[in-house]
Amino acid sequence: MSSVKGIEQGLVKGYLHLPVGETFERGIVLAHGAGSNANAPLLVLAARYFTERGWAALRVDLPFRQARPKGPPFPAMAARDREGLKEAIALLKTKGGNGFVLSGHSYGGRQASMLAAEDPTVADLLLLFSYPLHPPGKPETLRTAHFSTLQMPVVFVHGSKDPFGTLEEMRAATAAVTGSTVLVESVGSGHELRKVNWAEVYDRVEEALKSTR
Repeated sequence: MSSVKGIEQGLVKGYLHLPVGETFERGIVLAHGAGSNANAPLLVLAARYFTERGWAALRVDLPFRQARPKGPPFPAMAARDREGLKEAIALLKTKGGNGFVLSGHSYGGRQASMLAAEDPTVADLLLLFSYPLHPPGKPETLRTAHFSTLQMPVVFVHGSKDPFGTLEEMRAATAAVTGSTVLVESVGSGHELRKVNWAEVYDRVEEALKSTR
């Protein structure tokens, strides 16, 4: 059977899912959104889905969440949140494997993408759930300044009813990414992606990883 273990080391705190036999080729780090934590339903579902297919998955509480159990991120701590993600994927790499995905929902995805822009070697691929393209109702306030420096492949998963960005806006924004991009459209989903097609997400991730070999 697969296993789940609590992890707490440095800036990394969360849950490590390992497949049957505890050996794996691919691994994924999953970060939560601004109002959530490592136990976010989306992260739990993603970790289970990938682990059932032989991956290792590490769900983490970002440093801002470790600092307080509730409330939004501290703007001044964003760099520390990215450092926590960097430590998380480095820790996962020590467990084995040779293909790694850095992933996050909303705020977690934004910080993951900013880290990847700063350090293109941090992972092989980005998987971004509900990227917060702009604040709801403020389409002019884009959070994409770093997209042009993203060199690795990026798989975006976005709901058709997400107030942080329409599918049309996402298509336009992804054109700025230097690396290859895929947009998985979740019809009928809002920001929480309750109707996400996990089989499609997984297939797109695997295809994108193979293209990096």
